[in-house]
Amino acid sequence: MASSALKNFVGLRQNSPDNQCRRRLSLSKSISPPTTTTRRRLRIMAAKSSPKITGRNLRVAIVGGGPAGGSAAETLAKGGIETYLIERKMDNCKPCGGAIPLCMVGEFDLPLDIIDRRVTKMKMISPSNVAVDIGQTLKPHEYIGMVRREILDAYLRDRAAAAGATVINGLFLKMDMPKRSDADPDSPYVLHYTGYDAKTGGAGERRTLEVDAVIGADGANSRVAKGISAGDYEYAIAFQERIKIPESKMKYYEDLAEMYVGDDVSPDFYGWVFPKCDHVAVGTGTVTHKSDIKKFQTATRNRAKEKILGGKIIRVEAHPIPEHPRPRRVAGRVALVGDAAGYVTKCSGEGIYFAAKSGRMCAEAIVEGSENGRRMVAEEDLRKYLELWDKTYWPTYKVLDVLQKLFYRSNPAREAFVEMCADEYVQKMTFDSYLYKKVVPGNPLDDLKLAVNTIGSLVRANALRREMEKISV
Repeated sequence: MASSALKNFVGLRQNSPDNQCRRRLSLSKSISPPTTTTRRRLRIMAAKSSPKITGRNLRVAIVGGGPAGGSAAETLAKGGIETYLIERKMDNCKPCGGAIPLCMVGEFDLPLDIIDRRVTKMKMISPSNVAVDIGQTLKPHEYIGMVRREILDAYLRDRAAAAGATVINGLFLKMDMPKRSDADPDSPYVLHYTGYDAKTGGAGERRTLEVDAVIGADGANSRVAKGISAGDYEYAIAFQERIKIPESKMKYYEDLAEMYVGDDVSPDFYGWVFPKCDHVAVGTGTVTHKSDIKKFQTATRNRAKEKILGGKIIRVEAHPIPEHPRPRRVAGRVALVGDAAGYVTKCSGEGIYFAAKSGRMCAEAIVEGSENGRRMVAEEDLRKYLELWDKTYWPTYKVLDVLQKLFYRSNPAREAFVEMCADEYVQKMTFDSYLYKKVVPGNPLDDLKLAVNTIGSLVRANALRREMEKISV
């Protein structure tokens, strides 16, 4: 079953048309001089063909001011690029669990005061309400950070502005592609947007911006992606309520998060209760039954009923979440990052770290390719980001896709999944991979025991499913 799931994965490397249809221009080749008996490999590097820019630096626009856009803008500005960041919703309250891995705190130099809670304990709760405590293997300094998106996103945008990026409060409308000609092979992209500032007031004003390259960081419904015919993808609907609960009950969630699985809370995802500064975020998601999302949300709230009793809903949020990368993520001098590219993991639905990381990696490729803004960039420069991304994170997406296919397909399978989560070795492998964003190699003997336990859990799950089907008939 696992091998079948791997073959069917729609994702980063093998199935991506980016890798099938267009290959990056070769920057090196190996030759063997015919006149010598000693075989020697000489690496010949191609000369940079992109023209130098005179009188200004390379201009890049980022559409979308979330973690992907903010990280990209900061990196570009620090790298000598004339940078513009366009974002309409400066509060950017997205229905997001807000969990970030420990490595992101250090890697992106995040101040601790923007982290609401440091979660060191989690409860995984099965369809039959069997609760398994997770977090036993965490070291004293390790935790999962809980943030509010409006706080994190604003911080990253402000830091980009401090680095020299121009932040525009505007609604991106469309993009005119370059008018290529022999006289001007590097003609600009023209971005159309409605600008909102003190001058325009609430009505806004139609404006244009000419740039050399564009980074689409504008989420699952990306207009930049539509502009380059990036293709569609399957998506989930996430629904979340922010609930302010009594202080006495908030104490329970001080350093604890909960995840609920079961057909009642979602047929293909999970429900969550994640703690924030003075409230909890309660939510769920689904790909296959989007019209029933409110019913699933009610079930999630009911599952946590005793612990959030007396709470008041202070905000309701809903948003699409991509389920796999888009067929095309780079075209010309345009690249997609974050949710716009489809960088959300299966099984866990995690996207914040991958958004910020992809934005930074894409920006680094542009800075390097343009020699700190002094040269024009080309598609092959942006493809370097894509190749590095796929090489680094493809295994993570594969593993989580397989887990979702194995354990989110029925209530008996979910019971087996929660049962497995009680294993200390499973917890260590899971948390190490999550906290540090690497598929961690395990101990061979423990891996064998885990494989046996997994098969046993799945066998019991299938037997239980068949018995339940007989009863229902």
